[in-house]
Amino acid sequence: MRRAGGFTLVELLIVIVLLAIVATISVRFVGLSTRGALDVGARQQRSLAGVVISEQISRELREALPTSIRTNASGTCLEWMPIEAASNYLSLPQGPSPGSFEAVPLPGGASATGRVVVYGYGSDVYSPGSPGPLSPPASMPAGAPPVTVTFNGGATHRFAAKSPARRFYIVGDPVSVCQQGRFLYRYRNYGINSSPASGLPGGFPGREVMAAQLVSNSLVFRVTPPSLQRGAVVSFRFDLESPDSGETTSISQEVQVRNVP
Repeated sequence: MRRAGGFTLVELLIVIVLLAIVATISVRFVGLSTRGALDVGARQQRSLAGVVISEQISRELREALPTSIRTNASGTCLEWMPIEAASNYLSLPQGPSPGSFEAVPLPGGASATGRVVVYGYGSDVYSPGSPGPLSPPASMPAGAPPVTVTFNGGATHRFAAKSPARRFYIVGDPVSVCQQGRFLYRYRNYGINSSPASGLPGGFPGREVMAAQLVSNSLVFRVTPPSLQRGAVVSFRFDLESPDSGETTSISQEVQVRNVP
């Protein structure tokens, strides 16, 4: 008599077990592949964020007055004065109450406002006394040579030293970059203070967020002051952390400030 076709219960159980094993392996493989792709994407995002942060700080530092770059005691804050313009003077302020001096015009018929700095090596540019390297606020107009740079509001000033190349800079108010917790802030419009990065504003518009997701206390600035033989060098490092996995990426950068006296 012919046996009826079909599967036995044992055969069905074996097939079910094999299918379950294959499904488990497939799901595990897909999960690991997806997790790997997400991790790679997160690493790329952190690396890109680190490049953007480093480049933003580097570009600003390359336009900084070298003798104005300084850090606080912990190295978590960096402060500098941005250069607005530069030219050559024809004569330094003279007379009992000097309120102006003559200079070579800026290229392109430009004008500028800010504080005038002459030389500044061996002096504290954050001490705006007279005589000293940093003047009161001043204005430099456009025009045919020579132009007259005038201290605003009838102020007077004498510079403590001469530049070997008769060079002077017009600088803006100090700017600071500091880490607080997981955030990196940029500060402006807080005036000139004797201590590095002091009197900083606590909110917008004086304080702006540059970056987030930094590892706490990971940012460190180090400054090698300029000399007569070389420019200033600023190095910094920080760590970025993924909010999901906790994985970190370390970023380091070195910036040469080539502005000369």
